[in-house]
Amino acid sequence: MNGQTMTWMRWTRVGCMVALAMTVGMLRAEPTGAQPVTRAEARGEFDFTGPSPWPGIRQERIRALLPAAMQAANVDAWVTLVRENANDPLALHVGGENAGALSAILFLREGASVRSVILAGFGEAIALRELGVHDSVVVYTAESGGPLGGVAERLKRANAQRIAINSGNLPMADGLSASQKAALERALGPELSARLVSSGELVSYWLARKLPAEVAIMRRAAALTSQLEHEAYAIVQPGVTRDSDLAVFLKRRMRELGVTDGWSPAQNPSVNSGPDRGHSHASDRVIQHGDVIQIDFGIKVWGVWGTDIQRFAYVLRPGEAAPPAEVQRRWDAARRGNRAAFAAMKPGVPGAAVDSAQRVLMTADGSASVPWGTGHSVGYWAHDVGPGLNRSTRRALEPGMTFAFDGFHAWTLPGGRGVWGEGSKTISVEEMAVITETGAEYLVPPQETLILIPASRVIQP
Repeated sequence: MNGQTMTWMRWTRVGCMVALAMTVGMLRAEPTGAQPVTRAEARGEFDFTGPSPWPGIRQERIRALLPAAMQAANVDAWVTLVRENANDPLALHVGGENAGALSAILFLREGASVRSVILAGFGEAIALRELGVHDSVVVYTAESGGPLGGVAERLKRANAQRIAINSGNLPMADGLSASQKAALERALGPELSARLVSSGELVSYWLARKLPAEVAIMRRAAALTSQLEHEAYAIVQPGVTRDSDLAVFLKRRMRELGVTDGWSPAQNPSVNSGPDRGHSHASDRVIQHGDVIQIDFGIKVWGVWGTDIQRFAYVLRPGEAAPPAEVQRRWDAARRGNRAAFAAMKPGVPGAAVDSAQRVLMTADGSASVPWGTGHSVGYWAHDVGPGLNRSTRRALEPGMTFAFDGFHAWTLPGGRGVWGEGSKTISVEEMAVITETGAEYLVPPQETLILIPASRVIQP
């Protein structure tokens, strides 16, 4: 049993009771009906309106996961500067989301544990001590050198050899502004400044892994995401309903259930019944008989955990009881690609191998190539920190990582100019999964068949 396995087992013991309570009934079949979930019904499985579990989970993440992340990145200290109006992207994760005046958060690795201190202004000290995120809260003064002077003093005392800062190529670990970095280097002096390294590797290791209690929350959120997509398809009237109508419907349902957008609100959900539009807003195109409709949709719960799932439907033509053979063939091909990727998702397997597993089937099934990777990490952001499932990723998958991933089948429409030119169509069967010790588990049962929309439907007002 290796160290990572033992760590995962410890996380499981910590989170098992919470996870069990949250996942009762989660692995039920995909919804076959489309009765809306009411606010009253959402008090159980789909209730995300109560007190957030994030404060406790954040503490456990710092205690259980951050020491290993700092060790893996070979850093002795990590400095994050937080402030109002232009805060660091990681402020929520390090306990600095409510910062006003400039504060400095310092994590120091001490063997198998981490000790943290926040150097903050006097007006925030009481709240910070009550929140209890950090081992110590120090009120700085101008006479003591401010927060940066306090950081320099502690780094010298600890004799930290490699000091991580949020500056580098990873967007979530690039929150340190140029002026902040210059000020920090002045406070540290040449010797300590020479020891600064990017926190990218540390942050990627830390955030890519989710605790069991977090995975349980994401299962619930994924189930709600899929449920709402099914509800949206239940309001489609061919020849009347526009793609944008489905987007408006989903926005209303999100407000009713107290959840927010999984990514940019202007492009969530992406609803498309026509040619490919990529990441875009829903247009006013009227849905027609014979259309294949795509909904790419994500929600965020408690302002922390997000989803990214696609569901597809076919609009029956008058007299049809099932999709035409060619539509069915393309759907089946995309689904097979998704399942091939899922089967390849195991600990130790590089992201490139997962991508390759479904691309082999794309070629065999006669799909055009697509410019996107098979999948990406998902959790705190729709495109989260962690390994990608694409041709260039050599980083291996590990237990606790969560992914959204596709099976693709793409073709050129009559008169089109090729995939990802104008006039292409792609079925992208996108599901979510978590990596376990033995393979992968879907967060919600995957879509097995196209949702069929009747040729004639009248929605009562």
